[in-house]
Amino acid sequence: MNQRTTLITGTTQGMGRALALDLASRGGTVLLHGRNRARLDAVAAEARAASADVTVRTYLADLADLDQVHAMAERIRAAEPYLDGLINNAVAGGGSHPLTRELSRQGYELRFATNHLAPYALTRDLLPLLTASAPARVVNVASMGQEAIDFDDVMLERDYESLRAYCRSKLAMIMATFELAADLEGTGVTVNALHPAHLMDTDGVRAYGLTPVTGTDEGVRPTVRLLLDPELAATTGRYFDRFTDAPAHEQAYDAEARKRLMRLTHELIV
Repeated sequence: MNQRTTLITGTTQGMGRALALDLASRGGTVLLHGRNRARLDAVAAEARAASADVTVRTYLADLADLDQVHAMAERIRAAEPYLDGLINNAVAGGGSHPLTRELSRQGYELRFATNHLAPYALTRDLLPLLTASAPARVVNVASMGQEAIDFDDVMLERDYESLRAYCRSKLAMIMATFELAADLEGTGVTVNALHPAHLMDTDGVRAYGLTPVTGTDEGVRPTVRLLLDPELAATTGRYFDRFTDAPAHEQAYDAEARKRLMRLTHELIV
């Protein structure tokens, strides 16, 4: 169940760090992304110590800046001969100031930009490498927290609340998962999304004032399963609640809503 080369975003804390250490312990090549150099180097050192058979390389970028997302993808395409696993794990959670509307470098609502636009742009940019390395798998770490997107106010300029923005961004990620999976049919690249675990013990959960109820290891197991389980080699375009193939929010199955979202997404990520 080893992947040759896997990229994980958001590895400097929480479930991303736990994923990095889990996959590193299995050997192969693990590419770690973060936005803080010191913290990224610290996790890379932990990952290298996890196995004598692992190769670890790091990539620095702030996913709230699409220019940095595209630049990181370009560096990866230039440096890496293979990429057969991508876990889009990095996240902007509810934060500690839920009524403060924050913006990305390009001026988009921060959670929509970081949780939807960035992983979609990164995946699109890495498709030449993923398809050349096929069979390959993309795993999008979404959430059971989902709320319908208001296409008259996608950037939540009215009645802003950060958890609402988070839930809309995660539904957008799931909708994009379904669309991308359909686009990639027959290429050998699968794309799935999941809710990994409920209220994991992470800085993001605590920052919003919520009480963690599970450890990050609970989220690692279903995420790694989607990446490596041979029985899921042909599974694509699905949403999982942990280990269960489950229904997402009803808007995810609205073909017109998905088309509207993807038209907007392609306009914004250039």
